[in-house]
Order: sequence, then structure tokens, then C-alpha cells
Amino acid sequence: MINFEGVLNFIRTKDKNIQVRVKRQDDFLINISEVVSDSRDVTSGTLFACIKGENSDGHKFVKMAETKGACALLCEREVDSDLPQIIVNRVRDFLGEVAALVYDNPSEKLLMVGVTGTNGKTTTTYIIRSILRATGIRSGLLGTIIESDGINDKEADRTTPESSEVQKQLAAMVKNGCGACVMETSSHGLFLGRIKGARYDVPVFTNLYPEHLDFHLDMENYFAAKKLLFTNYTKENFMGAANFDDPYGKRLLSEFQKNLRGFGLDEGADSRAFNIKMTLAGTEFEISTTGFKNIKLKSPLVGDFNVMNTLCAVTAMRGRVDDEAIIDGVANVPQVPGRLERIDLSNGAFCFVDFAHTPSALKSVLKTIKKLSGNSGRIISVFGHGGGRYQQNRPELARAASEFADEIIITSDNARNEEPIKIAEAIATGASVPYKIILDRPEAVNYALNLLKPGDILVITGKGPEKFILIGDQKIPFNDSEAVNKWKNSKS
Repeated sequence: MINFEGVLNFIRTKDKNIQVRVKRQDDFLINISEVVSDSRDVTSGTLFACIKGENSDGHKFVKMAETKGACALLCEREVDSDLPQIIVNRVRDFLGEVAALVYDNPSEKLLMVGVTGTNGKTTTTYIIRSILRATGIRSGLLGTIIESDGINDKEADRTTPESSEVQKQLAAMVKNGCGACVMETSSHGLFLGRIKGARYDVPVFTNLYPEHLDFHLDMENYFAAKKLLFTNYTKENFMGAANFDDPYGKRLLSEFQKNLRGFGLDEGADSRAFNIKMTLAGTEFEISTTGFKNIKLKSPLVGDFNVMNTLCAVTAMRGRVDDEAIIDGVANVPQVPGRLERIDLSNGAFCFVDFAHTPSALKSVLKTIKKLSGNSGRIISVFGHGGGRYQQNRPELARAASEFADEIIITSDNARNEEPIKIAEAIATGASVPYKIILDRPEAVNYALNLLKPGDILVITGKGPEKFILIGDQKIPFNDSEAVNKWKNSKS
């Protein structure tokens, strides 16, 4: 806890030109116990940060925040309120560090692991957390699927929460006895400063493929956003990992030679996987890391990309935990919801649900399934593409699927404010195998399931663990895995 004057003095060390509005001299002594940017979360003793975003303006909710007990404001213009106000040019430039100050710099009390990249972030965080659990270290998790403070889990709203929420979650982890936090750090979160106030011991880079270019415009800007994790948010003497097989990973490894180990399958990587044996039941392989003994691992996860995810996690953690914990953690990693999630069907067919929503990720999933299936049956691929997302990916998704699938069902994903049929038609231009457009996703899943014969494999991608479909302003409850299990139970 810190008082208003303490927060004011801290911000003045960053910018001497800020303005302050107070009604009484005693306002400087008001104690601040929390920092939030959502007026619905305000309680007594809260500093309310008025963020002006694309869709809403926090300055319009000051009265609500005041009614709920806010004691001070961080804003970008003077507002009609008796609360003491600190007025800055851009609230987000200060929010994370102010929240860290109020919550007593929780990231300095935790082993902070930050994972960034296009694909593999979620699975890599699950593996790292499993390794930490095997050492007896309680850890929190912030990512695409859940937010965990070490005791309580809740569904995540976005990959990287607002910076004030990140700091609040980190403080809860410290309070709950966590020794570490494992966190996905998205390019949006990095670019928008949502992890300001946090510093990382173990920054990790998985890979980089075209995605979010509607936001970043080109790959260099996209990479620059990812690189911020390593340049702006690391602790002194940090040691992390980057993908040696990825050209952008190589750039990071070249720039941070003393602080990053390279992992990959290519010769020259500091940490390599070899003797890889894969089945639909799991994977076995060995890892060699410079300066360490070789270790043999067994993982319940399947696929080439999960070999890379595991290799990434192990490379990041070697030297911080003993090899026995790594072996145990990898062997007991839990199923990651919607990440190549396998569902066996009673008629001898199989279904996999995965979050893959880029052409490279879809290709990787289908290639893996094709390899592990031994060509025992047909592969049917069900997917769509999100509205308001990188449109050039639409025909590329169908081209990727056509390489390995025998049939494609094009359906809707989160169409948002685009016409679902236009998205589907754009996807279809890349198809070179038989395809069918069924815009209603539940209907598309059931149609595909009814096509299956023994040995066939259905692969449903794009949404993974999501519990809804976004169409216009509607948020329609739906989950791919639940739909498959409902169909399965109806046939038993």
C-alpha cells in the first residue's frame, strides 16, 4: 500500500510535466491499495486508471468508479470529480509501473517466465509449469486458456491482460505462496505495454509466422513487438531460450548470445532433440544440451511441434531445476485443452481438436496426424477463419489443409462483423480437395462426425478451448470438444 503523494512522486520521476488536481491538502495522504482500469472492478481504496481505448473511454466511467469507492484517478484529461487526479499524456505509459509500485513489485519476488512467439506458447507454458510442479514449486499461470494465481483458476479473457491486472495477479501469486509465474506474452500485450512493471528471468521465443499483420502491418513490426520481451522486460543476467531453427529466433540468438540458448533439430543448436519416436499415444525422444548430460524423455503429447514445444521448455529450464524434475514434469504434463486434444470415438474413428488458426499451424497439425495415422483412413479437416483478421491467410488455410486432408468442411469461426459466407468463400479459393461449406459450426461438426468410418480421423481447428462463437455483437456458447463428446454420447 502507498499513498497518493507516493504515486505522484513516482510518476514525476518519469515525467516532470504531469499535472495534478486535488481539492484538499489531505488528499496527498490518501492510501491506495489497488489499481484497476475497469470501473466494474473498483473497490474502496482503488486508484482508477482512465484508459482511452479503441472501443471505450475510461474517463466516461469516473462517476461509477467514484460511487464504488475509488479514492484517486490516473487520467489523460481533467474530469469532473472531487477525487485527486494525476493527469498524464498517456495512461498506459505509467499504469503497469504504478500498479507494480502499489502491489510492492511482485515480479521481483517470483521466478518470471515469459513465453512469446506465434505458435506453441500455451503448450510450452503448460510444460514449464509441470516441470516447476515436479520440483515442488507452486506457480501461477497467465495465458490464453486460464489465469491462475496458484490456487484459483479462471477462464482468460485475453492472452495478456491489462498491466494493472497483471500486477494484481502477480501480487496474488506471491500472497498464495507461489515461487514462480509462467506467462504467455502476446505481441499485442508487448506493443501496448501490458506487461510494464514486470521483469522476466526466463524469456522464451518459440517461432514467428505471419499472423496479426492486420495490427502490426508487416513481419518486421511483428518481430519488433516480440523482441520487446528481451529488450525492455528482462532482469539482470536473465537466461532464456530461442528457436534456433527459426530465422527470427536466430536473430535473437545473435543479439543476446550470453543470455539465450538456441533449441532445435538443426545442427548447431545448443539444445537438440534426437531419436524421436512418435505414436498416437505419445512421444519418446532424447535431448542433448551443451554443458549437460543427455536425457531421455517420455511425453503424453504427440506431434513434431510438441517435440519442439517440449524442447523449448526443457532448454529454458535446464540449470534452474534438476534433470529428474524435467523428466517427471514432461512425463506428467496435463492435456492442454484444445491443443491436439484427442477424443476416441466408439466406431473406431478418432477426433482431434486444436487451436491451430494460421496456415503454418494447420499444416503442422495435419501433417502430424497424417504421419501418425499410417494412412489407415481418411482425414477430414473442419475449420474457418476469424473476421477482422489477416485476410491473406484464408486461401492459405485451405491450401495447407489440402496437402494432407482428404476432405475439407469450411465453417465459421469468430466472424465478428464480417459476413461468414464471404470468409468461407475466400477460404474455398485455396482448396484443391473436395470441400463443403457449412456456416453453422455445430452443424458442420456433426456433419463431419457422421462421415467418419473406422480408422478415419476428424481434425477440428481454429477455436481450441474457446467456449463461444462471436458473430456480430453476439457471443454464442459453443465448444468444439463439448460438441464432439455430446455426439459421442448420443451414439453410445
